[in-house]
Amino acid sequence: MNDTIAFNRLADHLAGMGVHGRYQGGALRVPGLCHDGDAPGTVAIRRGNNGGVVVFCHKCQGNADFLAAIGWTEADLYDEPLADHQRDRPADDTWIPCKERDHKRVAQYLYRDENGITVHGVTRCNAKCFAQWRPDDTTRSGRRWSLNDKQGNRLVRTVPYRLPEILKAKAADRVVFIAEGEKDVHALVDHGLVATCNAGGSGKWTAEHAQHLEGVDVTIVADRDGKGREHAEAVVETLRGIARSVYVVQAKTGKDAADHFAAGHSDAEFIQVWAPVPHPGDPAVAA
Repeated sequence: MNDTIAFNRLADHLAGMGVHGRYQGGALRVPGLCHDGDAPGTVAIRRGNNGGVVVFCHKCQGNADFLAAIGWTEADLYDEPLADHQRDRPADDTWIPCKERDHKRVAQYLYRDENGITVHGVTRCNAKCFAQWRPDDTTRSGRRWSLNDKQGNRLVRTVPYRLPEILKAKAADRVVFIAEGEKDVHALVDHGLVATCNAGGSGKWTAEHAQHLEGVDVTIVADRDGKGREHAEAVVETLRGIARSVYVVQAKTGKDAADHFAAGHSDAEFIQVWAPVPHPGDPAVAA
């Protein structure tokens, strides 16, 4: 194929694979191929601002898995070879907009809605900086590093971390743990528990997060410091009249859930410090 326009090459390549999409909102929208049962509009493909083509999978937040599924690489996405100054931010890089240079992304947390579609993401760098972003398939990276417009108005929904897993736990009548950050959430999940948090850390939990926990038994793992206590108290207030029960615990060793498990403790060894909304079936716990 001699076409030098990457968008046309990709469209022809997909057609040759039997993959047909539809044009909507200035983009060719096709199934992702990188996930079972992908919907027709999972991947958006459009011409980039500076030539080439932008591919964005709404499930995997980037294009690496999709490209692998069709046998392409990043280099195939450009009309001409990239100049050196254009190579600093490929779509699947580890760049994060920190104030200091040379910080690299070490973790990325996706906040998904009820249907598993990413609402926004949080990245963490090797120096413990955090940055939030929203999906934007018009950019080369597939991300915009802000959740607000220029006037400060939020552009995306407020959802708790791992919302689909929370909803499954609710249907199965399982306890949901609330931690202060994503790292602690994963420490809890790694030990077989269902856990969530809000983006942005202490003081950012809201009633919008709490609404998804209606009728759920909740255990808050409070960080062992002043901000941790204040955060736990604020979370409790949003859950009153919402959750079926609310217990507040702390790590037996260290500051948080990650420290607790790193010290070799089990979830049964968290120290209970408060039972503001006792389980209806537990008369031994005073309100």
